[in-house]
Amino acid sequence: MTRRTITAAVSLIAATALAVTGCSSKASQSKGASGSAAKAVSAGAPKLTIMVGGLSKQIYLPFMLTKQLGYYAKAGVNVNLIDEPAGGDATKNMIAGQVQGVGGFYDHNIALQALGKSSESVVSMLQIPGEVEVCRSDLKGKIKSPADWSGKRLGITDVGSSTDFLTQYLATKNGVSPAKTVRRGVGAGSTFIAAMKQKAIDCGMTTEPTVSQVLGDNTGFILLDMRTAAGSRQALGGTYPATSLYMTTAYVDAHKDVVQKLVNAYVSTLKWIQSHTGAQIADMMPADYYAGVGKSTYAKALDSEKGIFNPNGLMPTDGPKTCLAVQDAFNDTVKGKKIDLAKTYTNEFVQAAVPLA
Repeated sequence: MTRRTITAAVSLIAATALAVTGCSSKASQSKGASGSAAKAVSAGAPKLTIMVGGLSKQIYLPFMLTKQLGYYAKAGVNVNLIDEPAGGDATKNMIAGQVQGVGGFYDHNIALQALGKSSESVVSMLQIPGEVEVCRSDLKGKIKSPADWSGKRLGITDVGSSTDFLTQYLATKNGVSPAKTVRRGVGAGSTFIAAMKQKAIDCGMTTEPTVSQVLGDNTGFILLDMRTAAGSRQALGGTYPATSLYMTTAYVDAHKDVVQKLVNAYVSTLKWIQSHTGAQIADMMPADYYAGVGKSTYAKALDSEKGIFNPNGLMPTDGPKTCLAVQDAFNDTVKGKKIDLAKTYTNEFVQAAVPLA
């Protein structure tokens, strides 16, 4: 399945929803840059671009929060954040040399190694996926688990994204061949919700604050919840490290000083998250990040899922094995390949991180 196979109806829904909201990645960036906590970076600071697989998603919150806290400037790096709805596309841009880093799920590094590419996570930001599988309310009682997915239309961020990986795994684990489902890239936020309301998808995988919106107006119900360690273990069989900053190994080896500055900034942000409430975190974020759901609901969602954030940035010891087991269950690119997990991440920079005041 390619992006071209997504139906015209879904494309129209997505386009309409985007037109209504008027929220673009550029708007998010400009608001973030003008935030009161954002600091000017010295002209001589190293510059790099990081593409994030959905900047306004709470699972990727550390990237913009770091900017809002002024930690990029304090660390001495000039970071340009670009919003790309799908992690798979962000990864392609990194391999092509268009961006220096990706804010996305760690599991992409395993898939890349299977393709003969070398990349690595340099800081782990989420201990668990924070993803939720929701289904339309009119299907409650008809879809009770992924075992009921045969013939169903399943919403994912986009083809090749981690939501695509996890959706295929959950189907396979529950006895349904991914080939017997229809996976549709519907993004997140307004486009995801529009796809559900127009019945373009039956179920879909998404994150906060979209989850709160879906539940708030009874558009859908929760089928599987991976916002907790217990829910993640039940669905995936173990700890599943998710959001990370990953880069090509060649870039990391050639720019260790820049990578260390970045990791200093992110470790500082992860510590800041642990010592602040959802309301305090929401106060730091651009207003368009919570416009659809409301600031109080956004903050409440943060409080309820704060446990998804990695408190120290180190890769969970059992996480890479779980991610490999998930990939090996359905991904023909990974199946049968000898994957050296030690080369898909490093704790070197986190262990040497100097927290910023």
